[in-house]
Amino acid sequence: MTAAVTCDVKGTAGYADETPELLVRYESFGFEEAHEAVLDLLPAHAGDVLDVGAGTGRDAAHLAAKGNRVVAVEPTAALREAAAELHPSAAIEWVDDGLPALKTIVGRGTSFDLILMSAVWMHLDEQERSRAMPVIASLLAPGGTVVMTLRHGPVPAGRRMFAVTGTETVALAETSGLETIRNRHAESRRAENRRAGVSWTTLVFRAPSPSD
Repeated sequence: MTAAVTCDVKGTAGYADETPELLVRYESFGFEEAHEAVLDLLPAHAGDVLDVGAGTGRDAAHLAAKGNRVVAVEPTAALREAAAELHPSAAIEWVDDGLPALKTIVGRGTSFDLILMSAVWMHLDEQERSRAMPVIASLLAPGGTVVMTLRHGPVPAGRRMFAVTGTETVALAETSGLETIRNRHAESRRAENRRAGVSWTTLVFRAPSPSD
């Protein structure tokens, strides 16, 4: 199901034109390969998931197949429509929304056990990142988990990206009341990206639980 909402997100520059290529690239490897560094920290039981910048729907489809109820946020219409067609599932709701405000999602007043932001954060400038982290934290259920991956390296032509560090991101998360439970840096899996100097930081944060 796709929610029809008008959303203008600056960080989506370049993605619509590359949709056919991205569908091939992102779907060429699975969720467990892409997120190997955090599999042990994902919630053990099915619940409510928010996939921010859901792209081609690969991750949303995997999580829905595991029994989760997934809200997949993707502000690029071409990607969102292609993903919904590629991964049809009654357990996935496609929503046109985006950071830093996530106005539609916040307006619902719901919370999530898992929030996934894969290769999203570096599309926000410093001010947008400062605005976005408290929003993300506010959407977590008690004990909920945030998984983020940050891309470092040259900016592809036509894209809007900013230099962002794990250190800054951890500080923002902890200021928003989240606990850092994983901070891992690694080279890109793709050979061409490694040659270009691309690397990734994987971060996992957790909201306080009632027993804390």
